[in-house]
Amino acid sequence: MNTRAYAVMEARKPLVPYEFDRREVGAHDVALDIAYSGICHSDIHQAREEWGPAIFPMVPGHEIAGTVTSVGASVTKFKVGDKIGVGVFVDSCRTCENCVAGLQQYCLEGMTGTYNQLERDGKTPAMGGYSNRFVINEDYAVHIPANLPLEGVAPLLCAGITLYSPIKHWKVGPGKKVAVMGLGGLGHMGVKFAVAMGAEVTVLSHSPKKKDDALSMGAHHFVATNDESVFKTHTKSFDVILNTVSAEIDIDKYISLLKLNGTLVVIGLPGKPYAVNVGTLLNGRRGIAGSMIGGIPELQEMLNFCGEKNIVSDVEVIKADYINEAYERTVASDVKYRFVIDASTI
Repeated sequence: MNTRAYAVMEARKPLVPYEFDRREVGAHDVALDIAYSGICHSDIHQAREEWGPAIFPMVPGHEIAGTVTSVGASVTKFKVGDKIGVGVFVDSCRTCENCVAGLQQYCLEGMTGTYNQLERDGKTPAMGGYSNRFVINEDYAVHIPANLPLEGVAPLLCAGITLYSPIKHWKVGPGKKVAVMGLGGLGHMGVKFAVAMGAEVTVLSHSPKKKDDALSMGAHHFVATNDESVFKTHTKSFDVILNTVSAEIDIDKYISLLKLNGTLVVIGLPGKPYAVNVGTLLNGRRGIAGSMIGGIPELQEMLNFCGEKNIVSDVEVIKADYINEAYERTVASDVKYRFVIDASTI
């Protein structure tokens, strides 16, 4: 299946137009025309080989929303014309305890990423969503509610589920005080979900100018962390803190904001390991945890929830020839709050 795309031909080089062939549609496969593909900061890290050796040519993109164009003979989950989403992974071992439990993101053999990994055959490079077409096994795709605009849905396939999963796991809801660190592509989804689930939500941001946006998204409070005094006035205030920040920070100051038995969930990936004062953990039986995306059942659950609550990402839709500029603006945090590529321009 001839496919148009934008690819990185070698590390740290600009993305350029590229063509390749996707596999034929197998018995359990679904083919789709991509409508929109989100730009995730992890796309930039991998395209620039900042997370270790990568596979080139690389077609990034793992926030994919589109429409089913054909289905394999044995497909039962989708039909032609369905709105369909593809996220961070496209396969897993399917047999380990985590896969069987619907937690494919924690596959004991390792999930197969949507790009910059080899397919399960160990030799075919997976190519991502900065393209006009896609083919995927039906078990690793999800239905998109009809009432949601596809451009706003695309980032939900990564940014959305990355926040929804820990919010559900740590039982965020009425009576819980939750803080979201950072109001970016990830953080703004954390605010929307936590508010929709009934929690009292505070945004912690070093950018005071984001206050109006945070409150317009439903946050109840905004705390500007460039004022060091706030770490004293808000000590022991929160049940859960969702850390979406990738920058290197003094994590100990934020742990001190947790109440008894509170948890700080690390979602953003810092460049260096955190230095943690164990005494701050002991003083309140506090915990640090991590969370990574979600499995297919939870991904579908999240989209259904978004359909019921009419939740989508705040996006800036761009043409494909603007991707390289969008990368630079993403690194500079100059986007509200996620770039999405119009795949019809690829």
